[in-house]
Amino acid sequence: MANRLAKETSPYLLQHKDNPVDWYPWGEEAFERARRENKPILLSIGYSACHWCHVMEHESFENPEIAQLMNDNFVCIKVDREERPDLDAIYMQVTTAMTGGGGWPMTVFLTPEGVPYYAGTYFPPQDRYNVPGFPRVLLHVVQAYRDRPEAVAKTTEQVRELLRGRSGPSAAAQQLDPAHLERAFEVLRGQYDQQNGGFGGAPKFPPSMTLEFLLRYHKRTGSAEALEMVEHTLQRMARGGIYDQLGGGFHRYSVDAHWLVPHFEKMLYDNALLARVYLATYQATRERFYARIAEETLDYLLREMTSPEGGFYSSQDADSEGVEGKYYTWTGRQLVDAIGPEDAEIAARFWDVSEHGNWEHTNILNIADDPAVTASALKMRPDELRKAIDRIRPKLLRVRDERIRPGRDDKILTSWNGLALRAFAEAANVLRADRFRRAAVKNAEFVLSALRVDGRLRHSFKDGQAKFNGYLEDYAYYADGLLALYEATFDERWLDEARALAEVMIAHFADDRDDGFFDTSDDHERLISRPKDLYDNATPSAGSVAADLLLRLSLLIYEEAYERRAVRSLERIGHVAAQAPSAFGRWLCAMDWVLGTPLEIHVVGDPESGLTRNLLEVVWQRFLPNKVVALNLDDTKEEVGGKPTVYVCRNRACQAPTNDPRVLAGQLDGQLQ
Repeated sequence: MANRLAKETSPYLLQHKDNPVDWYPWGEEAFERARRENKPILLSIGYSACHWCHVMEHESFENPEIAQLMNDNFVCIKVDREERPDLDAIYMQVTTAMTGGGGWPMTVFLTPEGVPYYAGTYFPPQDRYNVPGFPRVLLHVVQAYRDRPEAVAKTTEQVRELLRGRSGPSAAAQQLDPAHLERAFEVLRGQYDQQNGGFGGAPKFPPSMTLEFLLRYHKRTGSAEALEMVEHTLQRMARGGIYDQLGGGFHRYSVDAHWLVPHFEKMLYDNALLARVYLATYQATRERFYARIAEETLDYLLREMTSPEGGFYSSQDADSEGVEGKYYTWTGRQLVDAIGPEDAEIAARFWDVSEHGNWEHTNILNIADDPAVTASALKMRPDELRKAIDRIRPKLLRVRDERIRPGRDDKILTSWNGLALRAFAEAANVLRADRFRRAAVKNAEFVLSALRVDGRLRHSFKDGQAKFNGYLEDYAYYADGLLALYEATFDERWLDEARALAEVMIAHFADDRDDGFFDTSDDHERLISRPKDLYDNATPSAGSVAADLLLRLSLLIYEEAYERRAVRSLERIGHVAAQAPSAFGRWLCAMDWVLGTPLEIHVVGDPESGLTRNLLEVVWQRFLPNKVVALNLDDTKEEVGGKPTVYVCRNRACQAPTNDPRVLAGQLDGQLQ
């Protein structure tokens, strides 16, 4: 018989509806029972694409004996972290403080008031490798609650004290200084893996925001080393197993230091953020390789992660048929069966497929050798090899499509859709791709109609239902995407919508005491803490995106109050970000804006004119991260000679207007960022 989760819409919660555990969704019903029966709460937080969440479910939550132990001693609550990032932020902070680490599944034991007194992540069903088995943990935790109330009370008071300090770094405001950016670069240089790219050792996560900062640092200083760090990392990632060599798109992270073996789940946010970095690197280098990876990644999202209404789905699982990575891996025999022996020989050499395998007796496709070396070994010219691979890849993809696919979490999150919206809008300009522009417009129309109620955003959409109050990340990320959509279409409604969301964000999320923004609104459900997460992790801190958004909006609509608010939040972060740049990549990008000389590029004239398009192509060919582009917004600026004209301005002072693409190129290339 299904439990209470059967009434939920979250794919993750629905995965647990047939567990013998008497699960509750988060809500007053569970807490009321805990108070009435004086039982502690077992809070389990995870997400649909989480491999170890599936493992713990199979080992423990589907085990009748363990489930009975849970039901007899606890009120059990299951939470999808993607639906409730507020709860995830609060309880992950406590878990990290208690254990020295975090991750999912997160397992937290609470008093009936919702305050943690014990926490962990994955627990095996029996004692294993010095990790206590889950049944032993359950008995220990409930015994402590019943027999040692003074110890539990002491722990919960320490937790409350921790949460009163608010999450994230706390620092007095300091004036922003270019030395912060210099210091950040020096720290990253020391952490950089010169052999494999990326930072540190295994496991390795895609450092999209850190790479964006390094691109900006290269633009600011001319540092060839910074650009080399970006290019080497992006090349190694795109040629590794972390990248889906057939279907495009990136897996979540690599378990090794050299990007070969991924955790195979695919997340919308990773692919949106990485597509933008590859696009920006293409602008900075004009190397077509980076454009191709960005394009393949976004085409993957269109093909497999887009709803009929235009929303973008959340994730795909790592597992299929109960085996991690089975959908993506190949044996040599499978290649031969799919494309014949001659093409299989080419594919095996190019993608590192061998009889003994490169992972668990099978093969993760990756480009281990330089393609020129592979071409020589196959007695082919490099261009011949490229044509052969371009012919073989879609054949293999069609065969793979016949396999049982990994599960897909098809809920639509406003925040992550905002990240994707910006990626598609920017790609539409940089790659001159109308399909990406159409996808971006369709997404905005869908989200603003289906996920906004009475002027306020909702966080999640599934099965026709928009649920949960919007969080700061929803407002900041989505308004950020709308600004990019305005620059891709010059439709002023998207600029107006971005400003409207920014106004709601300020009204309901601003921290007027310590600057910046809270993660939850002032009319949100009352929790044991009001989170304010300042770290750029797998996704950027909503506070960093809010600052970046307000800086760009301020320049577009001349609203200096937005700039002042953004700068104040950055002044609280600058010194800390310089010391730990890998945790503050998006903040550092916003600091680069404030410390630079952002450009206002005003276009006057018919947006459909061929000359207008030629002028805009000059703009979008270049990596100019600190800029805004507007069409016909300034009534004081006019066409020159009756032709579309561009004004390049800095600090409210403009260079001579021009409708000559070559002159415009010279003006843009002469600007120091």
